Amino acid sequence: MTNSEDCRIALANADSEETKELKKYAGNKENIRKAFDGGKAFIAFITCGDPDLATTAKVVRAAVAGGADLIELGIPFSDPTAEGPVIQEASLRALRAGTTTDRIFDLVRELRKDVTVPMVFMTYANVVFSYGAERFLSLCQKTGIDGLILPDVPYEEKEEFGPSCRKYGIALISLIAPTSEDRISMIAREAEGFLYLVSSLGVTGTRSEITTDLASMVRRVRESTDLPCAIGFGISTPEQARKMAALSDGAIVGSAIVKLLAKYGTEAAPQVEAYVRSMKAAVVSASKTGKM
Repeated sequence: MTNSEDCRIALANADSEETKELKKYAGNKENIRKAFDGGKAFIAFITCGDPDLATTAKVVRAAVAGGADLIELGIPFSDPTAEGPVIQEASLRALRAGTTTDRIFDLVRELRKDVTVPMVFMTYANVVFSYGAERFLSLCQKTGIDGLILPDVPYEEKEEFGPSCRKYGIALISLIAPTSEDRISMIAREAEGFLYLVSSLGVTGTRSEITTDLASMVRRVRESTDLPCAIGFGISTPEQARKMAALSDGAIVGSAIVKLLAKYGTEAAPQVEAYVRSMKAAVVSASKTGKM
C-alpha cells in the first residue's frame, strides 16, 4: 500500500468518526423536547461573533455549564427588525468582526464536539434566502442545529421554508405574540419543536415589568398542542424568569446576556456562566412552587 493510499484511508476514517459524532445531534428536531424533559427550561440567546467567534464558543459552553437547557444562536444581520438596540449593536459588532454564515457553521461543528444540549438558529429570512435555503438547512442538519427561528416570517408565509425544514429534520419554531389573538390555536396546532411566546409588544430588550396577559395565551396554547412553550422578550432578572417559567415551560433570555458580552468582551464567559446559573435556579424554583 502506498503512502498516498494510507493517507486517504486515514482521512476517510477520520471523516467517518466525525460524521458519527455529528449524527448524535444533527437534524433531529425531536432533540428540542429534551430541553424540557427535566422540568422548566432556561434558554439562552447568544449573538454569534460578538465580539468574536472564539468568545462565542467559550460563552456557549459557559452557558451550558451554568445550566442552560437550550441555546439560541443568533446569526447577525444588518437589519434585525425584531431586535432592540442591545442586540442590534451586537449584530453590528459581529459583522464588523468578519462574522459570516460559513464561519458560524464552522463554530457549530466545533461546539458539537462536546455540547449536547439542543441548539437552534435565530436569524432573518433574508439570511437564509441569500445563502440558499436548501444549502442552509442541509448544513443545519449536518452540523447539528435542531431548529430555526425566523421572527420576520409570519405564520401565513412559513411554508416558504416549511418543506425544506421538514426535508432536513429542522424544526421551524413559531412565535406567538400578544397580537396573535384568534390565530393562537392555529399557530399552536402546526407548531414544531417548541412555541416561542413573545411577552410584550415591540422589540427585544430588558423590561422592568411585563404586563401582558400571558396566562390566557398559555392556556390557549395548551388547548391546542402538547408542545412545550417558553416565554421570551424582556426577561432579565431571576424574579421575572421565575414568574414566566411558572406560567409556561421555560424562560428565554437574550438581551441581558448580550449586555454582559458588551461589557466584558472576550472575558465575558465567567460572567455569563454565573448569570445563567442564577436564572436557571429561578426557573427551577418555579417548578417547585408551581405558581407565580
